[in-house]
Amino acid sequence: MITATNLSKLYNGTKVLDIEHLDIPSGQNFGLVGNNGAGKTTFFSLLLDLIQPTTGNIFSKDITVSESEDWKPFTSSFIDESFLIGYLTPEEYFYFIGELRNRNRADIDVFLTQFEDLFNGEIIGRKKYLRDLSKGNQKKVGIVAALIGDPEVVILDEPFANLDPSTQIRLKKLLKELSQISGTTVLISSHDLSHVTEVCERIVVLDKGVIVRDMETSEATLTELEEYFSAEIAEG
Repeated sequence: MITATNLSKLYNGTKVLDIEHLDIPSGQNFGLVGNNGAGKTTFFSLLLDLIQPTTGNIFSKDITVSESEDWKPFTSSFIDESFLIGYLTPEEYFYFIGELRNRNRADIDVFLTQFEDLFNGEIIGRKKYLRDLSKGNQKKVGIVAALIGDPEVVILDEPFANLDPSTQIRLKKLLKELSQISGTTVLISSHDLSHVTEVCERIVVLDKGVIVRDMETSEATLTELEEYFSAEIAEG
């Protein structure tokens, strides 16, 4: 589904990402973890063609991401609040994304009904602009909007941050169902080791732009990750 080969990114002569080869198969819940500056957001930005690679390529369904836009119809993402349009209400934003995904307003209204528990009465019908919502509610809007149109690939950067515990539980269930039921390829970056191990069937650890761990999730994964980062603290 997604392949990175000889992929690197340099800023002012400093290499912030250096991935020789990475394959992410279709339908996998893929987790990316690492400390600040590890290269997680850089990798996602390259995958979304927001920045250009210094060397190498990322391919999505054999499409070279930096050379063609043919990957866009089956790919969606929410990285941060900059993806939102602050002067729109949530409903207006959902309808706008729906138009981009060839969904009419009636389609969107039906689609949104499945997220009533997640919204918890704080999103729809409140007559608030997106810029006036809390960080957590902005994130809810961004994540749900990323699911409009049945995308084959969903990319989420720190999806659990700023969410209350109840919403985190609902979101984890939703993300697991995406791959298990819909066959969606879900890529998640997170600082929360517990959440990412619960949701993802595979986890890659980045350190200074390099892959240092690539593991299938098991009962031991959380402990292994905690031990790895604890050792980093001891060495530091």
